[in-house]
Amino acid sequence: MDGTCCGPGYASPAEAIRAPREKLLYTIAIYTGTGIQKPDYLATVDADPDSPTYSQVIHRLEMPGIGDELHHMGWNACSSCHDDAGMSRKYLLVPGVRSNNIHIVDTATDPRAPRLHKIIDGAEIKSKTDLSGPHTVHCLGSEIIISFLGDAKGEAPGGYLHLNKDFEIVGRWEESMGDIPFGYDFWYQPRHNVMISSEWAAPNTFMPGFDLEEVGHLKYGRRLHVWDFEARKPVETMYLGEDGLIPLEVKFLHDPDSTHGFCGAALSSNVIHFWKSDAGTWEWEKVIDVENEPHPEWPIPVPGVMSAILVSMDDKYLYLNNWLHGDMRQYDISDPHNPKLTGQVYMGGLLGKAPKVNGVEVAGGPQMFQLSLDGKRLYVTTSLFSTWDNQFYPEIREKGGVMVLIDCDVENGGMTINEDFIVDFGQEPNGPSRCHETRYPGGDCTSDIWL
Repeated sequence: MDGTCCGPGYASPAEAIRAPREKLLYTIAIYTGTGIQKPDYLATVDADPDSPTYSQVIHRLEMPGIGDELHHMGWNACSSCHDDAGMSRKYLLVPGVRSNNIHIVDTATDPRAPRLHKIIDGAEIKSKTDLSGPHTVHCLGSEIIISFLGDAKGEAPGGYLHLNKDFEIVGRWEESMGDIPFGYDFWYQPRHNVMISSEWAAPNTFMPGFDLEEVGHLKYGRRLHVWDFEARKPVETMYLGEDGLIPLEVKFLHDPDSTHGFCGAALSSNVIHFWKSDAGTWEWEKVIDVENEPHPEWPIPVPGVMSAILVSMDDKYLYLNNWLHGDMRQYDISDPHNPKLTGQVYMGGLLGKAPKVNGVEVAGGPQMFQLSLDGKRLYVTTSLFSTWDNQFYPEIREKGGVMVLIDCDVENGGMTINEDFIVDFGQEPNGPSRCHETRYPGGDCTSDIWL
């Protein structure tokens, strides 16, 4: 298979790295939880440094309703169907985690001005599958699966919605949820017939806001789950305990032959490394531990709250955020058992180390981020979830979110904030909005999976 194959995506991670530079970004922007009665929208940001509108929002696709809480999104197709001439990476699936609606957005007809293609009604999803709280979207060859965090009543564990390529509901994807207590993120590695899923909490638990006591009452996750991918069943659990409180984002290495992967545990602010041993058993270890920091206004030291992680396309670097501390970090994971800290920058956060970036006051801290395919540019946004934002960073209501660009040294390691790029969502036409996840038209480091 060569790089000129007929379908979407790339023949290999190496081909993806050589792809053209991203010139547009699609970023979720929300009014849910701000007090502004306007729909959430998909913002198109100009990322071409040669363009007169560089670092500006050039288009806004409003959703039909109010209160969706757009959160995560994903493509209809990725490199898993690279050899399928009938597929193209044309549609972005944008779920509302509160409304349950899944918005199918056409990004191909006019990439600078995406348009709404179809809506899968949240009520229909609830009635046909007993699922609510959509989260992670992954393409599955020509099919699509989406993790849901709850049942129709908002109770855990939820499950997985299966859509066909025409965005019709097939049903539940999984054959069984086994004894899994919570759902959240997932990533699959087909050559090893494995999927790993993680845990947040029931929608009824996390949606009103964060209550630390509920962690002690076991209402938040602390496990990773190993699935038999073909059988669609969980077969093993890795109990992480205090080292893995609220294990959120799961990322395998991009190399489809590898079994190594990582998970960021938000509350314990740890990175968990997992892999399949030579004996065929799944193992895990804590490889990064971010210490809590004292704060004059907090009764306890402030945890980092590592809500996201990302692996570069060449599998050399892992990036993580500490949402409450306000820093982004880069680790060299050439030896996955021994990550080495190679870069760190601050933007916002509670520790007061970078209250302003490029002249803009940052409300919130680094939260979601997306890396360019060549690994050189990291786009970072500041909103986590509306009720949690309001709880920990109440000033974000007036100031809105920001998007920052971090330049990454892929040869020697290192991170610097790009002084020519800042998108201030506090200045949006309808009032301050908050920005969350970002995707690129050509695919990105958190989309593509190779069969």
